[in-house]
Order: sequence, then C-alpha cells, then structure tokens
Amino acid sequence: MTIGIRTASIVTEIGAASFLNAFFSTVQGLLEQAGRGSRFPVISIDFYDGMVPSSKIKIALEELAEIQKELSKYSPSSIIWDIDDRTKEPPWGDDISEDITSLSNYFVTSTGRDLFETFLEIFRFAEKKECSVLIEKI
Repeated sequence: MTIGIRTASIVTEIGAASFLNAFFSTVQGLLEQAGRGSRFPVISIDFYDGMVPSSKIKIALEELAEIQKELSKYSPSSIIWDIDDRTKEPPWGDDISEDITSLSNYFVTSTGRDLFETFLEIFRFAEKKECSVLIEKI
C-alpha cells in the first residue's frame, strides 16, 4: 500500500505505510520520551491520525523544523522502524547511501525526495492556501 499526502487537490506520493510509520516511530521513540505527542502534538497526534487542520498548519511547520533539527543529532543506526516492535528493521537493513549522515536526512520518499523537504513544501502550500493536510492511501 502506498501512502500520499494531500493538500487541496494535490497528492504527493510518500511511500509504503511502514516507511511513514517509521518516521512517526522514530520521532516518538527518540524525541518524545514522555509519550506520543508530549512534545510534538500536531505532528505526532493530528498528522499521525491522518489530518492536520488548516488552523494548526503553522504549528506543524514549527514542529517539523524542530524535529528535523533534533534528528540531525542521531546517527542513521538510531532508526526506530516500528515503535510497537523494536525488533523490526528497515527492509534494506543498514545498507544505505553514504549521503545519509543522520536521521534528519535518512527519510527519502519513494520518488527520491527528502521527506522533510517534501513535508515542509506541502505544509507551506497548505498554509498559503489555508487548507488541511491529509494522509491517504493512493
């Protein structure tokens, strides 16, 4: 199953559901020690649950910037593929590009784009157009 992010009439392909889950798992497992949404409620709760309303887009952008900054301090080996089953590993194991230097640039969409750049672009567009951001199957 492929996951996309929708804002207005634009859908951007992200990749497998397990890949997007790894992003959320990594954020929760490394950056939210007090539990899901304790530091990044819009990303870890609203976005994870499938929708960020237009009224929370600005906060989502701030949270994404902070998450990206903080994940830059972690090596790629710190990835948490599944917060509910920490024995799971990425399908590619540790065979990753030399260009990946931290968890801030670890996540790359199925179309080859940096996930953070993709998210920031989508959320900025949503902010400009005053619309929500949704996760959906494509």
